[in-house]
Amino acid sequence: MLSYQHAYHAGNFADVHKHLTLYAVIDHLLRKSSSVTYIDTHAGRGRYPLDAEETRRLGEYRDGAEKLWKARRRLAEDPLLADWLEGVASAQNKRNPKILDHYPGSPWWLAQRLREQDALQLFELHPGEHDHLNRQRLPDRTRRVHGDGLSGLVEALPVATPRLCVLVDPSYERKAEYGDVADTLLKAMRKARHAVVLVWYPLLPAGRHEALLDALKADGLRKIWRSELKIASPRQEHGMYGSGMLVINPPWGLDRRLADAMAQLAPVLGDACHYRDDWWVPE
Repeated sequence: MLSYQHAYHAGNFADVHKHLTLYAVIDHLLRKSSSVTYIDTHAGRGRYPLDAEETRRLGEYRDGAEKLWKARRRLAEDPLLADWLEGVASAQNKRNPKILDHYPGSPWWLAQRLREQDALQLFELHPGEHDHLNRQRLPDRTRRVHGDGLSGLVEALPVATPRLCVLVDPSYERKAEYGDVADTLLKAMRKARHAVVLVWYPLLPAGRHEALLDALKADGLRKIWRSELKIASPRQEHGMYGSGMLVINPPWGLDRRLADAMAQLAPVLGDACHYRDDWWVPE
C-alpha cells in the first residue's frame, strides 16, 4: 500500500515523542568521534510546511509541536528540551519567535547533525513523498533511495562505519507490518549486533503492537528501552491513543535524560502520561 503520506500528521504528539528520542540518541552518539552511519527506513518528506493543504486538513500539529512551541520558555528549563526546541526554531523559514511555520521530520534531524565522517541513508517507497525528499537540501553524504526501507536495511548491512544508528518508523497501515518490522529487526540485529535501533509504533485499541514487542522479547535481544506517551484512554473505540518508542542498545544515560524531559513535556500536551521500561537479557 502506498496511500500513506505523513504530511497529514506532521508535528503531532507522536512526532514530538519520536523526534525528541531521536535527537537524544544522536546527542549521545556524537560524544564520541568515531563515525556513524544513520539509516532512516521510512524517511517521508524531510521537512513539512504547516500551511500545506495536507497538514492543514487535520491540523494535528496543533495538539503536538505547536503546544510545545508556545510553552518553549517554560520547557527550556530542561536541557534536552531546550536543545531540541532550539533545533525546531532553526527549521523555521520566518525566524519569527512567535510563529511555527515548519515541522522538521527525521531526515532533517539526522542531516543537521551529520559530521564529515558520518553517512546517512534515507529510504522512502512512496513516489510522491520521495519526490518531496529529493527536493530537500541535504549534505552530500546523504543517499536517498526510492525503495522499501525494511528490505533495504537488511541489504545495507554491514555498514563501513564502526557505529550504526537506525530509525524504523512505518505507518503500520497493514496489519502484517508489525510482523514485518519484527522479522526485519531480528535479521538486522544478527548482522549488526551493536547497532542502536529506534523503533516507533502506534498505540491503538486493537493492541497489535503487543505482537511486535512479544517477538522481540522472545528472541532475547540483549537490551531494549521502551517509552510510551499516552494522551487518551486505551479503552477508546477508535484512533491512536498513544505513541511508543523502543531503543535497542540505548546509550548509557539516555533513559534518565528522556524520562526527565518527558516528565516536563507530558503536562503541556494535556492529560498525557509517560511510561518507561527496561528489558535486560544477560549475555
